[in-house]
Amino acid sequence: MKFEPDYNSGVNMKKENYTHSFEVDKQANQVFAALTNVHAWWGEGIKGKSEKPGDSFFYKHKEFHTSRQTLTELIPNKKLVWDVTDSKINFVQNKSEWENTKVIFDIVEKGKKTTVTITHSGLTPKLECYDGCSGGWNQYFGESLKKLIETGKGSPDPKSFSD
Repeated sequence: MKFEPDYNSGVNMKKENYTHSFEVDKQANQVFAALTNVHAWWGEGIKGKSEKPGDSFFYKHKEFHTSRQTLTELIPNKKLVWDVTDSKINFVQNKSEWENTKVIFDIVEKGKKTTVTITHSGLTPKLECYDGCSGGWNQYFGESLKKLIETGKGSPDPKSFSD
C-alpha cells in the first residue's frame, strides 16, 4: 500500500483572508468590552475610539505602518467590523495594501467559554505584507487581546511607538 499524504487535512487550501481564533473562559460581554478597548491591546497611542458605529481611530506603529479604521458594524457581544479607510505600510512596494479592507471580529459564547475570531478580509497571502501583517495580528489579537481578556492587562504598543 502506497502512502498518499493528505495535504488538505486540517488546512483550508483556498484560504483567502487572514483568520485567527482563540477561546477563553469568559463571557461574551467581557470579550466584547476588551475588544472595543483598542488602546489596551493594540496600541496605547491610538487616536480615536472603536465603541460605536461611525467611530474612527488612527493607529501608528513606528515608521512601519499607519492606518485609519472606522467602525461600520456593531452587534453587541457578537460582532464588530472595521473598514480600513486609509493605510500606509512602509515595508512593502504597494503602501496602501490595507486600504478598502475589512477587519471583522466574531464572538461566539458557548456555555462558560467564548470564542473570538478575527478575519482581515482583503489581507491575503498574495499581498506582500501578508507575512509581516499576519504576524502582527497574531501578536496583537492572538496574544495581547487574549491576555487582556484573561488577566485584565494586554500588551499593546507603547505610546512611544506612535510618535
